[in-house]
Amino acid sequence: MEVNLPATSIRWVQPDAPRPLVPLATTRLTSARRGIESPFIMQIRPAIHADLPGILEIYNDAVLHTTATYDYEPRSLEQRTAWFVERQRDGYPIFVAIDDAGRVVGWSALNPYHARIGYRFTAENSVYVAAEARGRGIGRLLLGPLIEGAKTRGLHAIIAAIDAQNEASIRLHVAFGFEKAGHFREVGFKFGRWLDVVYMERLV
Repeated sequence: MEVNLPATSIRWVQPDAPRPLVPLATTRLTSARRGIESPFIMQIRPAIHADLPGILEIYNDAVLHTTATYDYEPRSLEQRTAWFVERQRDGYPIFVAIDDAGRVVGWSALNPYHARIGYRFTAENSVYVAAEARGRGIGRLLLGPLIEGAKTRGLHAIIAAIDAQNEASIRLHVAFGFEKAGHFREVGFKFGRWLDVVYMERLV
């Protein structure tokens, strides 16, 4: 499926840890809120250590208020730092979306799918956008580089586990070529109700 993204200007940057050069995109988006259109600049780049408080804040908000994750308890900065160090060590890409005020308003990452060695060419993705920044196309800007990052790492498949009621996330993944691979019924429990999970897959 062809995906039309906002025009971007690309330059190449070197992240903190040694790894292949990755693109940094700066794009001008338009937000329509209360009938008023306001343009804003969004920068997509590899995450660095200084981004971790922003990444953590977005994730913990999702933990407390959404079913995008089935975690119950917010994570600590120490836990998120360990996660970041492991992803850098193993070459799994992490990207952040930075608004024109310099704030982290979204992030995406690839994570190991399974510890058994036969699954080493498969990863599971994560895409989170801050509550106040949803509906602006930021998820699209974060998912595209993640797929390119999977190719760079030599992965073969990306798995997305999505709450079945998260229609926006399902549509986003369909737009990037993910296909539904399974529907598990009532495998999660949060906010006093049973939750279904949709599994989607994209071969890289």
